[in-house]
Amino acid sequence: MGRIVQLSKNVINQIAAGEVIERPYSVVKELVENSIDAGATRISVEVANECRDLRVADNGSGIHPEDIFLAFSKHATSKIKTSEDLFNIQTMGFRGEALASIISISKLTCITRTKDFDFGTKVECQNSEVKQVQTGCAVGTIMEIKDLFYNLPARLKFLKSPKTELSYITEFMQSIALIHPDIAFELKFNGKIVLKTTAQNDQLQTISELYSREITSNLKPVLRTDKLSGLKISGFVSSPDYTRSSKKDYYMYVNSRLVKCPAFQKAIDNVYRNLIGSSRYPFLVLNLEIPPNDVDVNVHPTKKEVRYKNPNQIFNFIYSSVDAALKSVVEKNEKNAQEEIVSRNVSSEDENVYIEEDEIFVSATDSIASIFTKQYDEEDVIKPRFELIKNENVVKPIQAKIVSEPEFKEEDVIIGQYKKTYILIEKENGLEIVDQHIADERYIYEKLKESKNIDCQLLFISDVLEISATDKELLESNLDKLNKFGYEIDFISETEIIFRKVPQLLSKVSPKEILADILENMQGNLDNIEEQILITTSCKAAVKANTYLNQYQMQEIIKNWRTTKNPETCPHGRPVSKFFEHKDLAKFFQRNK
Repeated sequence: MGRIVQLSKNVINQIAAGEVIERPYSVVKELVENSIDAGATRISVEVANECRDLRVADNGSGIHPEDIFLAFSKHATSKIKTSEDLFNIQTMGFRGEALASIISISKLTCITRTKDFDFGTKVECQNSEVKQVQTGCAVGTIMEIKDLFYNLPARLKFLKSPKTELSYITEFMQSIALIHPDIAFELKFNGKIVLKTTAQNDQLQTISELYSREITSNLKPVLRTDKLSGLKISGFVSSPDYTRSSKKDYYMYVNSRLVKCPAFQKAIDNVYRNLIGSSRYPFLVLNLEIPPNDVDVNVHPTKKEVRYKNPNQIFNFIYSSVDAALKSVVEKNEKNAQEEIVSRNVSSEDENVYIEEDEIFVSATDSIASIFTKQYDEEDVIKPRFELIKNENVVKPIQAKIVSEPEFKEEDVIIGQYKKTYILIEKENGLEIVDQHIADERYIYEKLKESKNIDCQLLFISDVLEISATDKELLESNLDKLNKFGYEIDFISETEIIFRKVPQLLSKVSPKEILADILENMQGNLDNIEEQILITTSCKAAVKANTYLNQYQMQEIIKNWRTTKNPETCPHGRPVSKFFEHKDLAKFFQRNK
């Protein structure tokens, strides 16, 4: 081994750049976040030369001429000053590594000016060397990067195609624009506009500009504040009947910073677990606001990982907030506080879900047994409350506004059945088509889930059913769960069983068919076997497709379905209904004049 030598400043920066600057997207991310921290309201990004030439321009506060050399130095920043500031991060960046890393692996030109000066500053950087001259320019900053990784040919080999590298940049620009609807963003590739927002300070408008108006019409607002813990969550989630094929559209933010958060993601997955089909995922844009000293973003240079002081509290807060939003229960603003809609947190024992300690970044001194917000059922909280009327020496009861259960309404005019499977409903503004089986299944599922005692039917005569040794082991190990939902099984031999009891709802279903469905579900995820048994029971008990229903039967199905908490889909995730607006039908038949 050779003698120890001191590495040059440029080599040190190149080594450090490997952690901060992985690809062109990393450069754009760091520079755009700096623009946001500088208070910019317009940010433009241009990409060219196979994503190796980048230009980021903003109208932010600019860089003071005397701070230029410091700005491009390692660990120099205006965003924190002491170690205590690391526990109260209020900005996107704070490490002071980005610019020093970028100038070590590219040729950078910076033109910047603050409002206090009539002239600007032009800076040219190459191989970590910085040269500065005066120039004329507008207030703000322009960063031009040329020949990214020109001095690191090994890194160039690992870059993907320009199209793929651009997709990383585009995804980032989408994510940053969604959480900053008050900033106008623009992305160009080889001179052509890829993405553009108009800074109307309306998140729904920004979503429609980045995606489509179809998405915005399928979103439900999420808004909840817990003043005691300082938590607030806001944004939008898609209804269960509007899903995507991947989790790519999970936009999860903590204090407006896009994060990869197991607690956040698991909360979302649990809410939608029995609302959407397998391999389908919601679209969501959610921002969790949390006191900075209760979350640590100083985990990794990418700042995408976070630690919470109370991870289970965070999980339950997100879960209950999104669950309430899907039930159309949203917090009102303060001026409508007296008419606040009472939301119900996760209340039943089965719905209290906790995250494992090893799934969350938790320091050795943190306690997983954190303080939780007490959860209430609606029956406990929807009661008259009292307040003293001003200038009167009396106490007057004020009834809290509650969300009444949906019920069969007179405007639900049932036209009839189609194919003995779909119920046609004439509404004031259109036509609704409801799948009779799926609607009935959703109602039965929720009733069974809420029921503490399921009615059983004793079978005096039951078919003898053959099973394998594996089936026998599965059934024996889950007998307590089967009993809980009304199934009682006797093993009359090593390969034969009979049902002694089944749920009353399934009294007319063939025991052979019931067993086949139970075993099919047990072959899957055993951790969720109770839920699967419940879903199977609901599906088997619901009215079948291709079954004739009279007017009264159809009315009962619709009336019951209207009372459910999640009417959009069945427990398998299939959509229950489809609505056609009258104006669209009229337009098709050219009756819109």
